[in-house]
Amino acid sequence: MDADVIVIGAGPTGLTLAGELRLGGAEVIVLDKLAEPTGQSRGLGFTARAMEVFDQRGLLPRFGQGDTLEISPVGHFGGVQFDFTALEGAHFGARGIPQSQTEAVLARWAADSGADIRRGWEIDDLADGFLDGDHTEITVRTPDGIRQLRAPYLVGCDGGKSTVRKLAGIGFPGTEATRAMFLADVTGLDLKPRYLGETLPNGMVMAAPLKEGVHRIIVCPHGAAARSADDTVTFEEVAKAWEHITGEDISGGGAEWVSFFSDATRQATEYRRGRVLLAGDAAHIHLPAGGQGLSTGVQDAVNLGWKLAAVATGRAPRTLLDTYHRERHPVGRRLLMNTRAQGAVFLGGEQAEPLRRILTELTGYDTVRRHLAGIVSHLDVRYDITDDAGGGHPLLGRRLGKHPLNGPGGETDTFRLLHAGRGVLLDLAGNARLRAAAAAWAGRVDTVTATASEADGAAVLAGAEAVLVRPDGHVAWTGTGSTDGLATALTRWFGPPAGAPAPHAS
Repeated sequence: MDADVIVIGAGPTGLTLAGELRLGGAEVIVLDKLAEPTGQSRGLGFTARAMEVFDQRGLLPRFGQGDTLEISPVGHFGGVQFDFTALEGAHFGARGIPQSQTEAVLARWAADSGADIRRGWEIDDLADGFLDGDHTEITVRTPDGIRQLRAPYLVGCDGGKSTVRKLAGIGFPGTEATRAMFLADVTGLDLKPRYLGETLPNGMVMAAPLKEGVHRIIVCPHGAAARSADDTVTFEEVAKAWEHITGEDISGGGAEWVSFFSDATRQATEYRRGRVLLAGDAAHIHLPAGGQGLSTGVQDAVNLGWKLAAVATGRAPRTLLDTYHRERHPVGRRLLMNTRAQGAVFLGGEQAEPLRRILTELTGYDTVRRHLAGIVSHLDVRYDITDDAGGGHPLLGRRLGKHPLNGPGGETDTFRLLHAGRGVLLDLAGNARLRAAAAAWAGRVDTVTATASEADGAAVLAGAEAVLVRPDGHVAWTGTGSTDGLATALTRWFGPPAGAPAPHAS
């Protein structure tokens, strides 16, 4: 084998996955067909949950802004603005971070972790046997000719036109594009900010300053026909559409780059087929409403990475991988639902005006604001995790937010405990039997005795004397003075205890 896992695609999803796999001890090769990153930045930030994910791995300081990332409390749903902080811990996300910067941060992290990143390498074929064999084998075009690579697992993080998905024969049903929309980084212009978009009779536009002399604009004209993926777009075309909507002439400026996107909506029927898996845009495409695409891909990778590493290195059975599709496919389905709904409101023209007015009225209610904020921030994700002994605690299946803790080693917090990418068993009551019961999973799960040091953390953890947190930050078990169900949960998520028979070959 050339590696434990081969990842196709060195975008945010593939690079996050590579870093996660290395934290789990798996050898990984990342292939990307581009010789160098484009430097273009379709995305300009990430959602609240993706920001939490980066914080869980200690990556926020690598963005060069430490804990002072520009956070926008006000967001929108379909262009209807409201305050996301109606939901505890929620915000519209970190803004003003070009995707090129996010990719650079993740590429350094993955490389520093030991991932082998090879650019200018393009997958060309996938050999039979990935369904029922013991490995995958791919044919790759490289700068030095054709190569074959083998690994137990192959993951497609290669975008909406995923070659991996097609070679694996995974269906990608959904709705075709109905319209074209443009985006560009324009220069030499003095544009007023339209951060969350402005809906006008002829379409919708957005504008935001990126750096000195450069603005990002998005132009969504009504009636613009869908385009082929092979089409190109010029700045002149973008400027004409901008003037048609706003009445402003920007043709005297220029553009660093221009592109277009659509409202096509599709989702893979399977996130795993045999030894081939999909993540990010390879698994789901949608209207880019609220900057959710990059963030969802990152969360796909963080859900998959620790599981795949455990299986590929022989610490857990292959059945653990079944939970990837089971947990993330419903999240992708809900993502497609919310972006289609936003598109109907945002881009529906005059016909959608009554819907916009009703939605505006509804956002006057706290429950509605909390619900919509949870959808767009992704803080509402809850996995359907079987409860063996936790008594149905409200945290089960949800992500554990960032809460300060006091422990024997001093002050820490719930995110810092996850930096190593291992599971964490929080002992909140000094239970010696709990620590003894988890000892056989040492090295895979860190047992930490601590108590919440702030009232909000104590309130969240109330009713639980012990909490088992997976490497992705989601709660897998809670206990109240008893260890009932703990061994079952540890085995389910982290493999058999030390000394037990090893799982079947990966």
